[in-house]
Amino acid sequence: MRVAFEQPEFSIDESTRIITSRFRLVNHSNETWKRDAGYSLGWQIFDPETGTFIAEGDWVNLKKDLAPAEAEDVELELALPPEKGRYHIYISPIHAGSGWFYQKGASFLLVDAYVEHSRAKLLETAVTTLRSLRRRNFWRGVGKAFMLPFSSIWQNRSLIRSMVRRDILSRYRGSFGDLLWTVLNPLLLMATYFFVFGVVLVDPHTSRTEFALYFLAGMLPWLPFSEAAGRAPYVILEYRNFVKKLVFPVETLPVNQVFAALVTEAFTLSIFLIALLLIREGIPATVLWLPVLLIPQLLFTLGVSWFLAALGVYMRDLSQIISFLLTLWFFITPICFPETKLPKASLVILGKNPIYTLVHGYRSIFLYNRPPEFHSLWKLWILSLVVCVGGYAWFHKLRKSFADIV
Repeated sequence: MRVAFEQPEFSIDESTRIITSRFRLVNHSNETWKRDAGYSLGWQIFDPETGTFIAEGDWVNLKKDLAPAEAEDVELELALPPEKGRYHIYISPIHAGSGWFYQKGASFLLVDAYVEHSRAKLLETAVTTLRSLRRRNFWRGVGKAFMLPFSSIWQNRSLIRSMVRRDILSRYRGSFGDLLWTVLNPLLLMATYFFVFGVVLVDPHTSRTEFALYFLAGMLPWLPFSEAAGRAPYVILEYRNFVKKLVFPVETLPVNQVFAALVTEAFTLSIFLIALLLIREGIPATVLWLPVLLIPQLLFTLGVSWFLAALGVYMRDLSQIISFLLTLWFFITPICFPETKLPKASLVILGKNPIYTLVHGYRSIFLYNRPPEFHSLWKLWILSLVVCVGGYAWFHKLRKSFADIV
């Protein structure tokens, strides 16, 4: 079905939300559009964000039969809903038997409008096709997907700061150690692993102090990741009151936990640097490479946390599953044992582990006085960015039903 819309003009009454459309409809097909055969003109309203159908206007009969190459002047009045939001209106010929022309690839008139406080405003009008619109929406969606996670964090930075502070203070409030547990917890955990692997199972020819540095360097990226990922599955349920009763940016809840875990890493890093000064009497200059590792670590953790937070709403036992998977992940990553003990054949698979790349990178800059390996680093950056954007998209897609489930 070939159709053209010539000289389109639009006007709007903002108070009544009625759009008046005037244009010349031209039949560019090879058949005559007969009024009595069911040919009409109509319009539909869609949500531009999700593509959800909202409403359909009355069909308007053609004034006459339109033979090929013939035209007809048309005037339509389109009423927008009173609810606040953005709307797309598709104006297209329709046949009672075969359906809408635009669904078969024909051109249609697109009206982009916005309603706020029961007043309407025209944003854009265009003659397009469904294929062109989908292509444009795809590329807009790609750009939006890469920008939304970071713009959301930036816009809510004050809220995130206060929520992180509240999370850390409330975690141990009323306990004997109070905030001291923020440091003691990771220290006790690392001391336990060090005793088992550094005292009981270590090679007697290996220096325990060097093994301690080796082990601590590996724990630095693991601790914040495992803490955030371990808490993510039940974060929405934990703050269900925010989800159900308030207009609240729920996407910031997993972010709060990620940044709270970074605070733990900051304490652990301070202790590690003191140990490095005492044992090796200096900190290597390659420590300046730390942001190059910290940024993809943060992106990867954010993506995983968003994904698990959304999934945890639907799978109430996800936290138990993740606890087991994190334990397995810890032991297949060379954190508490030398990398040389990994079978060479397994490195083909285990070497693609992003935590392994981070652990190796941390040891390179802190212990071996060399920058991270570039051939692994660029892959880590790309993977982390994809996981971050994908995790946010997953969370954004499922968040609309959170209030109904929690």
